[in-house]
Amino acid sequence: MDTLILGLPVAYYIAMVAKVLVAFVFVLLTVAYATYAERKIIGHMQVRLGPMRTGWHGLLQPIADMMKLLFKEDVIPNHVRGVYYVLAPCVSLIPALVALSVIPWGSNLGAIQCVIANVDNGILVAFAVGSLGVYGIVLGGWASNSKYPFLGGIRSSAQLISYEITLALSVVPVFMQAGSLNLGRTVEYQTQHGWLVFYQPLSFLIFLISAFAETNRLPFDLPEAEQELVSGYHTEYSGIKFALFFLAEYANMVVASALIVTLFFGGWSLPFGPLNAPAASLVVGLLHIAIFLLKVFAVLFLYIWVRWTLPRFRYDQLMQIGWKVFLPLAILNIVATALVLAWRALR
Repeated sequence: MDTLILGLPVAYYIAMVAKVLVAFVFVLLTVAYATYAERKIIGHMQVRLGPMRTGWHGLLQPIADMMKLLFKEDVIPNHVRGVYYVLAPCVSLIPALVALSVIPWGSNLGAIQCVIANVDNGILVAFAVGSLGVYGIVLGGWASNSKYPFLGGIRSSAQLISYEITLALSVVPVFMQAGSLNLGRTVEYQTQHGWLVFYQPLSFLIFLISAFAETNRLPFDLPEAEQELVSGYHTEYSGIKFALFFLAEYANMVVASALIVTLFFGGWSLPFGPLNAPAASLVVGLLHIAIFLLKVFAVLFLYIWVRWTLPRFRYDQLMQIGWKVFLPLAILNIVATALVLAWRALR
């Protein structure tokens, strides 16, 4: 008989720890090589090579950058607000890692589900936890006790509050159609009825642009805005604390990309063939994970492409788009979806 801990077998806890470690290592590696990919992509967009010196074609450059930040002298300026200054980078990073726990990155591997926490209200957990990341940015801006970080923190709080609303409203039609707030069931719905991006293109567009704003990426990088605010909320940070802020930004990009893939592009599934069903073997389960990761990397490429293609919005334009364009469109989309679903039910 298996040993039980709190009513559950030991194998359950081993599998859970293994999934957490795999997800954490995946985020670290993805962040490291997303920076490498970004530098390479923008290099070719600007007709140059990008990193080439460290490793073959610069493949070891992310490792060199990480080691430099880890061993760099940790300077704490005298004028900062001590405990809060140190706490802010952690507060910024942890919500992104926790939000990743409810996203299914595959169907199953034997008896193991490819999701850390398969909760019924997964999207609500992702939004609730993910929205806490702004507190790290605001705290970092305030604790730095300097005008440029403080302005960056204020900008970030206003921006994220504005686009958090449209981000949440944009997915309401998706779950009205899927009939569940569970992300795994949303993927299963798409395996049976097709990807939701074809049913809800407006939701996808609003969610995608709002995700850019939520992750502070161009053309919505007003909280950093180097030309105006030096580096915004992390101006006074260096060494490992700056690395945590940097890691948080890219981790949020990974979470946003994973949510886009899960909600609109069928998660681990393909719209055809035997891979459009839960895994019946270990090989199919691994293929599902590979499909999910390829989709996530495609969305990350879009993040990089847009950053080096579009200019930054002015702050009044950013607020106008959020409140006067996306918010009314998101509400109208909810109403239209409700009417269509009601009409189908009455047929």
